[in-house]
This record gives sequence, C-alpha cells and structure tokens, in this order.
Amino acid sequence: MKSGACWEPAAVRSFCSSGCLSRFGHGQAGGGRGGRDDTSSSLSHTPAPLALVRAPARSSSFCHLLNLTCLRDDSADEEPTSQSDHSEIQGTLKTLASKLDDLSTCNELIAKHGAALQRSLSELETLRVPLEGGEKIKAVNERATLFRITSNAMINACRDFLELAESHSRRWQRVLQHEREQRTHLEETIEQLAKQHNSLERAWREAPAHAVNTPDTPTTDTGVSERPRKEEASDEDEDTEYFDAMEDSPAFITVTATDPSQHRRSQSNLSGASGGQPSDWNQDDNCSVSSNDFSGKELQPRRKRRSRISEKPNYSLNLWSIMKNCIGKELSKIPMPVNFNEPLSMLQRLTEDLEYHELLDKAARCENSLEQMCLVAAFSVSSYSTTVHRTAKPFNPLLGETYELDRLEEFGYRSLCEQVSHHPPAAAHHVVSQRGWSLWQEITIASKFRGKYLSIMPLGAIHLQFHASGNHYVWRKVTSTVHNIIVGKLWIDQSGDIDIVNHRTKETCQLKFSPYSYFSREVPRKVTGVVMDSDGQANYILSGTWDEKMESAKIVQSSRGSSSSEGKQKTVYQTLSPKLLWKKYPLPENAENMYYFSSLALTLNEEEDGVSITDSRLRPDQRLMEAGRWDEANAEKQRLEEKQRAVRRRREAEASRAIDEGEDFEGYKPLWFHQTTDEMTGENIFVYKGGYWEAKDRQDWSMCPEIF
Repeated sequence: MKSGACWEPAAVRSFCSSGCLSRFGHGQAGGGRGGRDDTSSSLSHTPAPLALVRAPARSSSFCHLLNLTCLRDDSADEEPTSQSDHSEIQGTLKTLASKLDDLSTCNELIAKHGAALQRSLSELETLRVPLEGGEKIKAVNERATLFRITSNAMINACRDFLELAESHSRRWQRVLQHEREQRTHLEETIEQLAKQHNSLERAWREAPAHAVNTPDTPTTDTGVSERPRKEEASDEDEDTEYFDAMEDSPAFITVTATDPSQHRRSQSNLSGASGGQPSDWNQDDNCSVSSNDFSGKELQPRRKRRSRISEKPNYSLNLWSIMKNCIGKELSKIPMPVNFNEPLSMLQRLTEDLEYHELLDKAARCENSLEQMCLVAAFSVSSYSTTVHRTAKPFNPLLGETYELDRLEEFGYRSLCEQVSHHPPAAAHHVVSQRGWSLWQEITIASKFRGKYLSIMPLGAIHLQFHASGNHYVWRKVTSTVHNIIVGKLWIDQSGDIDIVNHRTKETCQLKFSPYSYFSREVPRKVTGVVMDSDGQANYILSGTWDEKMESAKIVQSSRGSSSSEGKQKTVYQTLSPKLLWKKYPLPENAENMYYFSSLALTLNEEEDGVSITDSRLRPDQRLMEAGRWDEANAEKQRLEEKQRAVRRRREAEASRAIDEGEDFEGYKPLWFHQTTDEMTGENIFVYKGGYWEAKDRQDWSMCPEIF
C-alpha cells in the first residue's frame, strides 16, 4: 500500500456517503497525484496515513449513525418506547461522540501533514536544478498549493460540521426523551379509555331491557343502582364532539344530549342511534313550505342547460419563468397568458356564490331569526365549495364589462354584475329573488404573489336582506391562499374569520375557517361557529367543512369546564343532535377535464340571446379559450387589453386637458350602479340603480360602450 494513498481525492470523496463533501471532485485530482511520489518517504514513517485511510470508513459509519439518529426523531411516533429503546439512544449518542473525536483527530493530521508537504515542496524549489526540472517542481508546487486550499476548505467544513453535531446532540437527546414521555402518556391514556369502554359495554350488557323505559332510578337483578354507571358513561358518550374555540378560549366542547321526545325508546333504538347521523333541515318543519312549493320548478327547469364543455387542452408552460418577475406586484397588473386561466370571468365566479341559493329560499321562510342565521351562515360557507379544485385564475373583467344570470323562470332570481373600477379592480353585484330576499355586494380583489404562495383577499361587505322580516345580514369573505406556486401541485386553502351580523336583531354568528396544517389532527378545511342572540348567549353550534357540508346543533345548556393546557377554561355546550344545513352537490362526470366546473359553472358561459353587448359571454378571448384555441385566445386577450389601455390613456389625456383649462372633468361612471354611502358599514359602495332589466326587455343597448 502506497503511503500517499491518504491524499487520493477519491478517498476524500468517499468521506461521507451522503454527499456532504462531494464538491471536492475531480478538479483536485491532479494536485493529489502530483504530490504523491515526492512525499512518500517523509510520510511513510508515521501512522497518520493509516489513520487517514481508515477515516473514510469511520466517517461513513458516523454519517450513518447521524442519519439513524435523525430518522429516529422523525419516526418516533411509529414505534413503542421501552427501556431498551432508551439504552439504544444512549449508546447511539455515545458512539456518535466517539466518531466525532476520530473526525477531529483526522482534521488535525490533515493540517499537520499538509503543512509538511508544503515545506518539502518549497525546499525542492530552492535547490539548484536544471531549467526543465525547475518548471516541473514549480508546477507541482502550484498543484500542491491548490490542494492545500481545497484541504483547508474541507477541514473548515468538517470543523463546522463537528461543532454543529456537538451543539445538537443534547437537543436530539431532549427531543427523543420528550417523544418517549409523550408516547408513554398516550399509551396510558389509551389504556384508560379501553378500560372505561369495557366497563361501559359490561354495564350495558348487564342492564335489563326494561330499565330504559323506567323513569325512576333503574336497578339490576342484584339490586345495585345503575345511576352511577350512567353518569360515568355520560362522561365518555359516543356522541361527544370537540370544536376549536372562538375568541375567549382555546377550545369548547359540545356534548350531544338525549332528545326528550325520543327518551322512551327501546334498547335496539338506542343501539341504532349511536351512529350519530345528523338529521336534515330539509325534513324539518321549523321552516315550513307553503302549499305552492317551488320544488317542482327546480326539478324541471324550462330550459335544458348544457352539462359539458370542451375538455381542457394539455399545454405545458414554465410557470416560474413568468412569475419570477412578478414577486410583490399586484396580480391584476401582470399580463398573463390564458394558460393560467379558466374560461370564466371574475364576474361569473362572483355569480357562482348563488349555486346554493335554495338555502336563502328556505331561510326566507324561517320565522325564527336564529334558525335563519344558521342557514345564512351555511350559505356563506357554501360559496367556497367550488374552490377546492379550482386553481386556475378567472379572467380579469374589462372596465364596463357586465354579466347577467336570469333564472327568474327556473329559480325565481335575477343576478347582475358590473366591473365598476379597474385600478383597483372592483365589481358590483346585485341579486333580487321573487322568493323573499335580495343580496348585493361590492368586491375588490387584493392579491399578492409571495414567491411560494398567492394570497387573494376579497375586500368589501356582502349584504343580504329578507323582505318579509326585514332582517339585514352583513358579512365579509375570508382570505384564499394558493399554495405551491413554484413547485408541486397547486392547492387552495381558505382561512380566517367571518362575522355575520343581523343588524335588525343584533344577533351574530362567528365562523372560523381553520388553516390547513400538516401537523394538525383536525379535519382538513374545518369550519366551526357559534350563533349568538342579541345578549351574547350562544344558541347554536355550527360545524363542518367548507368543501363538503355544514351542520347545526341547538344548545340546551352551557357551563364552564376544566382548564386547558394554556390555563383557560373550556366552555362545555350540551346540544341536541346535529341537523344537516348544507351538503355539496357532486361534481359532473369528467369534471377533472373541464376545469373542475360545477353544474352551475358549466352553464355560466353558455350563449344567451338578448344579453347586453358588454356581457362576459361575448368576450372573444374567453370564448376562444373555452373552445380550446388557446393561441388565438392569447392574441385576442392582448388585443383587448391594449384597447382598454388606449381608452384609459385617452381618458387621462382628457382629464389633464380639463385641468389645464380649469374645467371640471367627470371620470368614468358605471352604467348600472352608482356610488353611495353604506348605512350599515359607513363605507362607500356601488349599489344597483336600476334600468338593466328594462333595457333588456326593450333590447336597447345603445347606451353601452363597445369594449370587445
């Protein structure tokens, strides 16, 4: 074995199989080989080469142990902990410390013998040798210098790694010990729950069948009272549900109480009800339906709507090449190809909030305002159900663009949207229903690209008024976040709070959209809420997910429970069985190839006769994209945007000229909406001023601008 083998770069490269020193590659090989024969005599008399040859194997073992330690930390929840595991952890840490000492020794030897090699080469260079030999010695010296620099870099990296490993070893030990204690505590808790479960089952089997129907204290055949057992079982009732807290506490607990009307039931009925399936408010008589019910019209619309569109083409596009120059900019000011869009405008997406309009139809028939609040809350959540897979961006409406949805004959409502401002982009929306309600809103979309995710923040209040009762509800939307903008599959999350206020009765509802967390044990996309009367007393608990369903449970009793880990008391709500408020409609067949459009979304861009010349259905770039002609759609989109910019420049020039001449200049005014002060919020909003549907009846669109 040659004594210079310890300087072979290949040995250095094998130092760590994980590749932490792989940057010392073939570029330094020449330096190592050049200095091998000249230093063999000076290095062969020390044990250092042998130690250095063994160093790669030792350090590889060290890296393996380090990886085992890290993996053990990650998988701590998967294996039970015992005393042998604790001993193994201690042994691993002890071996790790030993390998760190070996690595430190190797570092010192490399520094020592590297300096010796450099001195030997310097001495050779000072000797009198022929010109040709001097040039070779000079070349060898240069290569040795390069190798010394590389070795120093490796030594510094090893030193940093050594310090990092030493500083983290205690933290690893604490983390592992904490995991062990947590698993031990979990095992004890599970064991206790299992014992209580067995005790409950045994008590249930021993109880006589007639004990359920006896109003007095039941007894077994042995004469032992069953009341304590029932009280014990109630603490671990199968119908117990847990909810995140609202503002005053980290959590509140709901316990489903026994319905008094179902108290006298058989043993088999009790067993069958343990599943805890919520009843449906559609079958409840609290919001009764009149004899001239409209459900038949909903099932049999007068016009057959389309149920599919052209499938989405499979065009690849480098997202980062476009988005890297957009960080921190307003999204509405960034020119985007249609590859990032879906063939709907923002006005049409806003109209999609009406997909579950029947919730408002039912709420209009409610005599109890608190029950009505529950349905309004479910409606506010239902508007997000279509966003779970809809990662594409809707088209930014042009200034003056409108969109109508006339479903008067089918569902009893008419909807109109208009783009009332372009910078910032703002849309006004007005809906009136023959079934007893009106809805209006002005939404301004504020969006920021943050590098890894896109935040979409709708600004503006939503108003809902019921004609018969005069109840006027106001709420605002939560923040939508598009994740994995750069790498990975795009996905959308909704997070934040919604406060719904009935300004007539002062009743409120607080909804909390829990943000997704990889480490959370909660159900993804969870929504919880509390409906309170004007005195602040909780009356209903709301729970569900914004992409599937919402339920409500009436509170019959509330009390303060035990303190949480943060020192705050949990509020315990005893409720009746939950009732289903809303459930999402299934997506149409092949929806994944049609932009994940819902049944309503598939009909929004369907061609209609008699609509305004500014209607989104007539927008050419959007129509071309829906047909799958994306290249033509991109060209048409650029033409429309340039036309809009030209109109804006002309308007700005007119304003500048009017200022120079001392004249008043009237800026852009929407056609169907006018600005006023909102009495409820004090904000300036655009509200519907009328005239659109009358113009449609006359088919007179002469007042509309030519925007397409």
